[in-house]
Amino acid sequence: MPFGLGGQELFIILFLALLIFGAKKLPEIGAGLGKGIRSFRDTLKEADVSEDIKKLEENKKENKAEEKPAEAKKG
Repeated sequence: MPFGLGGQELFIILFLALLIFGAKKLPEIGAGLGKGIRSFRDTLKEADVSEDIKKLEENKKENKAEEKPAEAKKG
């Protein structure tokens, strides 16, 4: 089980959450958490993609810089 919790502990936590927030509020809280996690994942993916794009652009610049001296020697 997550965090070393057993079935009884999870049941108690869920029961306390139900008492504190009420039956109507729990689905809203769950939906909000789900949207937040999805947004976080999307942001991480966008950050990874933008880093990859930057690396590709840097590699292209380096390749162009390496090609220019070789062309100058030929000409």
